Amino acid sequence: MRFLGLDITKRSSTITQSLGDISILRPFGLVGDGSISIEQAMQVPAVWDAINFLSGTIAGMPLHVFDKTQKGERKRVKSKTRIAGVGELLNKNVNDVCSSFQWRYDMFSTGVLTEGRFVTYIERDIAGNSINLFPVIGATCEINNNGRKVYKQPLKGGKYKIYDASDVIDITFMLKKDLVTARSPLKTCSTAIAKAFHANKYGAKLFENDGLPPFYVEGPFASQDAAKRASVNIAKVAKDAAASGQGSFAVPSGHTIHQLTSDPNSLQMIETQAHAVLEVARIYQLPPTFLQDLSNGTFSNTEQQDLQLVKHTVKRWCEQIEGELNLKLFGRNTNRYAEFNLDGLMRGDFMSTMQGNAVGIQSGQIMPNETRAKRNLPEVEGGSQLFIQGATVPIDKAGQGIDTKESIDFTPKEKDDEK
Repeated sequence: MRFLGLDITKRSSTITQSLGDISILRPFGLVGDGSISIEQAMQVPAVWDAINFLSGTIAGMPLHVFDKTQKGERKRVKSKTRIAGVGELLNKNVNDVCSSFQWRYDMFSTGVLTEGRFVTYIERDIAGNSINLFPVIGATCEINNNGRKVYKQPLKGGKYKIYDASDVIDITFMLKKDLVTARSPLKTCSTAIAKAFHANKYGAKLFENDGLPPFYVEGPFASQDAAKRASVNIAKVAKDAAASGQGSFAVPSGHTIHQLTSDPNSLQMIETQAHAVLEVARIYQLPPTFLQDLSNGTFSNTEQQDLQLVKHTVKRWCEQIEGELNLKLFGRNTNRYAEFNLDGLMRGDFMSTMQGNAVGIQSGQIMPNETRAKRNLPEVEGGSQLFIQGATVPIDKAGQGIDTKESIDFTPKEKDDEK
């Protein structure tokens, strides 16, 4: 006799199952395939948090364009002319319907941190100036017959649109050894993420079943239909008993209920979920604090993790994006370049920002109008010069307030010179 795909022998009234057949466990969410899809991975809270956090961090930082002068100074490019419009293109709006923030957020949330690649087409005018940026959905990279990289976008009817490598901005998570194919972090590490996914799925099914774990019934069943009815009846009695607050219920004589799986405590579901947070943090090189895991957090190490985020994670992505933008938008030999302002990460920390600005101004490193510009405040008269501590005077007038007549003369006397 067969019951739920299992062999039932009436003589011994037991249920047996071969080790190779585990299909009976799949309906209960107890058995996975060893890997999961990207959409399934996004259902893991730690993965969702990591992708949303990194995408928002990169998208929210100011991105400006500068020109390097012959004296080594840099001048920010203003968006007053079409030639200088690239400054607004990167920091405000990449095209008529998409802001720079949304473009960068989509770049990471739908491409780099999930699929492993995000491609953007650069639209140029007749003079070769960049005027718009458009995401290329579903683009793949390959080597053409001339040994050059090209990007193919699938269209309707099985056709493709080809883009030259110099006309696209290509940001990848990591490349394979062919230096063409991008690695998806979620697909590459799907087995590790699958543990968290299936643990969530098992817990959801367990609570969906009113906390009743999968079980099987052992007893003298007369037929297959009788075995099915017994299983349904016992499940109903167990749920009704739990709903009414009863701690036990009766089982017909000669029948025994056996739990099909281990209980949640034996499965260490809580520990599994906590470990999954650390696994996701490793995948995206994020300190656990930024995945809302403060189980081992202290005031000291949390602050250090804040610094680690900028130095070893955000900085890496900023440099990769800057390098691709500078090469594709401005070319190899140019004094124009794009640069992220990492100070933008301190926008919500008013006290630290003000203290840093004060130290920079009083030590003659930055001008007051520079700090005002970062806060979108207008320039003030006299603020475009350096100051130095010492009654805080202009740096080129330091020491002029000293009365030389009343000061001590340290010039050596004549008799000392004669000796």
